[in-house]
Amino acid sequence: MSAADAALVRIRGLRKSFGAQPVLDGVDLDVRRGEVAVLLGPSGAGKSTLLRSVNHLERPDAGFVEVGGEIIGYRHQGGRLHELGHRAITRQRARVGMVFQQFNLFPHLTVVENIIEAPVAVHRVPRKRATAGALGLLERVGLGGRGSDYPRQLSGGQQQRVAIARALAMEPELLLFDEPTSALDPELVGEVLAVMKDLADTGMTMIVVTHEIGFAREVADTVVFLDGGRIIETGPPAEVLDRPRHERSRAFLAAVL
Repeated sequence: MSAADAALVRIRGLRKSFGAQPVLDGVDLDVRRGEVAVLLGPSGAGKSTLLRSVNHLERPDAGFVEVGGEIIGYRHQGGRLHELGHRAITRQRARVGMVFQQFNLFPHLTVVENIIEAPVAVHRVPRKRATAGALGLLERVGLGGRGSDYPRQLSGGQQQRVAIARALAMEPELLLFDEPTSALDPELVGEVLAVMKDLADTGMTMIVVTHEIGFAREVADTVVFLDGGRIIETGPPAEVLDRPRHERSRAFLAAVL
């Protein structure tokens, strides 16, 4: 198997419950390096919990997530998995960027300061070099010249593009998107999806939770349909979106298309 075909992300037997309610029920999933995987399904299907498990924002009850051959959040010792300390988990998370539904920008920091904070604090990148990198990333997401603005001076779509630049500043192997356009006014959705499409075109590995079926059809390599905490269908967009095999997939797509 070539490096290009190898799975960057391996998820095996992932289970998670909140109280008595199972949210993930034995999920297995591979995402190849350079692949865009889009997670679809009804609310409560477990999509966001699965995504948050990839960088250990949610601790699984069973199973594991592996990124680049390294189990996230744990180490093997004595035939068992032992949870890592905060510093080691932070180091692992630096390889996995995440863009949330809400932009989570620091309102008291400028756009550039928001972007450089993690590279300077976590990777000890010199401030001058981090700033130059941030300005380049702002150009990349179509916000050149806005580095000295504060988040309140930007539209929601612009703030989300800053959040994408902030995630890219850590030079991650993998980007996670948790419904990145659902908090935006409809006319601002396209500008964020365009940036995500450009990232996909450059070969960035991405796992995206979204209800934007058009984006899934155009950009995804693999569509993963979840229901009741299980993957019930997975395959290329033309297969899952146009010829869904499972009754739940057909019902969901009939409602949103």
